[in-house]
Amino acid sequence: MARSSPETPVGSLHGAHGAHDHCCAADHAPEAAAPIGPVADNTFHIPTMDCSAEESDIRRAVEPIDGIRGLHFQLGQRTLRIDGTPGAVTLALDAIRKAGYAPSPLGAPSTHTGGENTHAHDHEQAGGYRRLAAALALAFAAEGVAYFAPDATAWKVLGMAIAAIAIGLAGLETYVKGLNALRQARLNINALMSVAVTGAFVIGQWPEAAMVMALYAIAELIEARSVDRARNAIKALVDLAPSDAEVRQADGTWLRMPATAVAIGAIARVKPGERLALDGIVVRGSSSIDQSPVTGESIPVDKEPGDAVFAGTVNGHGEIEFRVTAAASDTTLARIIHAVEEAQGSRAPTQRFVDRFAAVYTPVVFALAVAVAVLPPLFLGWAWLASIYKALVLLVIACPCALVISTPVTIVSGLAAAARRGILIKGGTYLEDARLIKAVALDKTGTLTEGAPKLVAFSAWGGMQADEVTVSRLAKSLAARSDHPVSKAIAQGLDVDVVEVDGFAALPGRGVAGTVGAEALVLGNHRLIRERGQSDARLEAELATHEALGRTVTLLASERGVLGVFAIADTLRSDAANAIAQLRALGVTPVMLSGDNQATAQAVARDAGITDARGGLLPQDKLDVIREMRTRYGATAMAGDGINDAPALAQADIGFAMGAAGTDTAMEAADVVIMNDRLGRIAETIRLSRRTHAVLWQNISLALAIKVVFFVLAVFGSATMWMAVFADMGASLLVVGNGLRLLRGVAR
Repeated sequence: MARSSPETPVGSLHGAHGAHDHCCAADHAPEAAAPIGPVADNTFHIPTMDCSAEESDIRRAVEPIDGIRGLHFQLGQRTLRIDGTPGAVTLALDAIRKAGYAPSPLGAPSTHTGGENTHAHDHEQAGGYRRLAAALALAFAAEGVAYFAPDATAWKVLGMAIAAIAIGLAGLETYVKGLNALRQARLNINALMSVAVTGAFVIGQWPEAAMVMALYAIAELIEARSVDRARNAIKALVDLAPSDAEVRQADGTWLRMPATAVAIGAIARVKPGERLALDGIVVRGSSSIDQSPVTGESIPVDKEPGDAVFAGTVNGHGEIEFRVTAAASDTTLARIIHAVEEAQGSRAPTQRFVDRFAAVYTPVVFALAVAVAVLPPLFLGWAWLASIYKALVLLVIACPCALVISTPVTIVSGLAAAARRGILIKGGTYLEDARLIKAVALDKTGTLTEGAPKLVAFSAWGGMQADEVTVSRLAKSLAARSDHPVSKAIAQGLDVDVVEVDGFAALPGRGVAGTVGAEALVLGNHRLIRERGQSDARLEAELATHEALGRTVTLLASERGVLGVFAIADTLRSDAANAIAQLRALGVTPVMLSGDNQATAQAVARDAGITDARGGLLPQDKLDVIREMRTRYGATAMAGDGINDAPALAQADIGFAMGAAGTDTAMEAADVVIMNDRLGRIAETIRLSRRTHAVLWQNISLALAIKVVFFVLAVFGSATMWMAVFADMGASLLVVGNGLRLLRGVAR
């Protein structure tokens, strides 16, 4: 199965060159934290790179260079890792600088002066707002001079000077970037605005040129702030984990120190109400912990010694001490942030389509504007100034801003909404493609069931029916001495005291044996009882009843006969039946896969509401079933624990890893990681995918419709440059707002 990644192989450096340069401006946001994990020397920070338009520019600049093996973009952090020979990396950096960007080694001060920065980052610097306010005031002043001053040369010169200053204050960066784009034969928003404003000024529409540039700069800032809501939805997770932790020292004292300096294996403690800075295992104390940042669960989870805890979660009522199990750069929270940032760096199918469309759309409309400026005066007798003005209006309308920005904002909002619910989607491709799922293969153990055996039924047998307490005490005394999962389930399921067991011994493949008082006892399976000759028709019927329900039966016996029957089963998750019902309501067919025998598989499937259950499957058999389902149903997902089911997860169109908090293997094997045990998150992912797809095409349709309406108005002389700016930036704000609705998630 193809997997999206921000990594770009050397043979795939082509990008969409028609996208504008400000489409995803979010540089005025606080700088992202350093990338998680080790960083190579050839990783660079590029302050003005934060969306696919800049990525495309850089790809195009680097493409001709031999020796570049790959580009690894992290748009959220504005970093780029260049894989290639040292000489090729040097040439690539030179090419990137010539394209108008300023890469600096990660961790070094940015070399970018801001003179060539067209993004909202400059607007956040000191005086940025005052500069735009001054530009708008001067634009109004130019309008006032044009309408109210006498028709004299001196007043016109004054008005033009005021307009020129307004254009310089608001649009200097736009002009610099526009000229760079024109030199490289790229028609982006900066190139279009530069040509349109300059043309309007030259033909005498200098008041309108000043106002258009001022409004454009202000609208760009508003748009950038709106886009930041989506960009920062995930980055807010970075602040969840405290920067320091209280750690026990060798002399037993406690010292608060940076989390990055805490070694794996150290003992840390967290007080009530505090956030955990690191992952670990509780070694002392008990409490309830709010794990919603990691798992999306709204209900706090009780923690005792031996339980796992995660960085970024909030401790409840009790102080706990825990042994650190992961470095600060490798906590579960850090891996979530890293995975989502990588997902944001990969292009979803619709985004790739829009980028390709914009690469053709912009030059076509530019050519059409040139035709409107030249052909009507030559063949229809139109006035030259009127035709040129219409052409300039068309250039502003032609900006693909709303079109190009519609997809990344929507995708990032969808990814953020999913992450807030404990659904880690590892790329826009999977967010979009989940809507196509027609069938889901679900592993039984650990996915549909709890994954741990429990005592589900017990009965005293033979002459001991009247003394269940004695039978329970004898069984628990033997079971407590064994580390077998079935024995543990019996010991945990019986609420009685234990007695001393002498001569305890394991009976491989059969059970355990021991002596209590003067009586020799065994606690073992059906096979052991048969070998002892202690089975009869009544007992066989009882065992058959349990086995038909998918239960494992263990029996307690002495020389007198069978004393008790204990049925153990891997119980169905409490939300399994509801989750399966949700899938069916979406038109998705559930199929259960299991390595257990067919009878056990059928029993569990029946309780879950699944009609198609496949038992006795080896890992290779599961792969064959996935292929069969894809042929029969279409797009097929696989839900498993992410470890034993890794081959099937990879074979499916989309792999869901269930309950994978803290599991590296699951996060690597699956395309979607459900950070808790909620099966219902699968249906929620499909609903989110369908809504995301709908919003994407709503935005595309809205952007194109507005363009068409104002294009027609411009051709017939009913649209001004003011209207063109409002049409362009208004459409951008509309699609951004529509995309941000996904941050609210999807109701059931």
